[in-house]
Amino acid sequence: MIECQKHLFDIPDGVTYLNAAYMGPLLKSSARIGADAVHKKLNPWDIKIDDFFDPPNRYYALAAKMIEANANDIAIVPSVSYGTAIAAKNISVKAGQKIVVMADQFPSNVYPWIDLAESNDATIETVPWPSDDNWTRAIVDAIDDGTAIVATANAHWTNGTLIDLVAVGEKCRQVGAALVLDLTQTLGVTPFSVKDVDPDYMVVGSYKWLLGPYSLGFMYVAPRNQNGKPIEESWITRKGATDFARLVDYKEAYEDGARRFDMGEKSNFINIPIAIDAMELLVGLGTENVAAYIKTLTDYIAERARSIGLNVADEQQRVSNLIGINFTSGVPEGVAEKLAEKKVYVSIRGDSIRIGPHIYNDKADVDRLFDVLESSL
Repeated sequence: MIECQKHLFDIPDGVTYLNAAYMGPLLKSSARIGADAVHKKLNPWDIKIDDFFDPPNRYYALAAKMIEANANDIAIVPSVSYGTAIAAKNISVKAGQKIVVMADQFPSNVYPWIDLAESNDATIETVPWPSDDNWTRAIVDAIDDGTAIVATANAHWTNGTLIDLVAVGEKCRQVGAALVLDLTQTLGVTPFSVKDVDPDYMVVGSYKWLLGPYSLGFMYVAPRNQNGKPIEESWITRKGATDFARLVDYKEAYEDGARRFDMGEKSNFINIPIAIDAMELLVGLGTENVAAYIKTLTDYIAERARSIGLNVADEQQRVSNLIGINFTSGVPEGVAEKLAEKKVYVSIRGDSIRIGPHIYNDKADVDRLFDVLESSL
């Protein structure tokens, strides 16, 4: 198992940051790379044609390795909402069909489906919170022959309760429903394989668990969907884009695979190098190893919470990297303020304290969290 990697981050002593579900900090090395990239723009004559293509190609390769895909299956996107908009543009929905989402699902994987349903006289079916925390069974039971799309995640973003995507994917294939995933809260720190799940589209933002910059992410597009329509008609997604002298020889043909879905200006000379640095670390450590390390912390959080009478989901019903401490009568007033005063940072989501440890945390951070919680109850 890996050890705590706090030395790679600029987290001062006395700060307990347990909130990667809100925003992951940059690595110190990534910040230096980003600063160098900013300064490179001072001298644009040093930016070569290869600089438009080589870093994105490395990014594709790292993204593909994380999910057991091919590099050609990856597109670079600025956000989850951009990726889900691509999916919504390319999935056919008939009148009377339904689109399945979870209760209180993150909006970026809901709004496009509301619009698509309204435009096609379809309906949104919202799966209610399961009383036993078994989201998998609740979602699978909601999928039937009338289902056109299932839009979900690997975990509920508010408290980390688990969705078994292999089971959901199998049910989708049985009824011919498309599966669209937002894995922003789990990818990179929870094992995931497109070979096992077979989603139609999967999208992730970089700035949380992937320890990358804002306004950058990537999208997996299943090979069966790679002839679809992109949102943008960009020059850089076309055949022959590397020949800058002939860009006005307009091409109808796109680059192979999912490249047609890339955002314009995908060759962001600042964000891409930052993201690559962080992804190389995570890939090097290994998702399974990262997940196992973080699970020691979420298991310890669960143990400490139960010891003072608080509720958490059972181990088999939660992901390794994210856990919610649930209060039956709501989060006690003033807890968030008390935690912040002690420089302990978590999120309040609904009736839960959402805790997202990462590779820079250790059990001492959990102890500091509960020192404050115990004094507040």
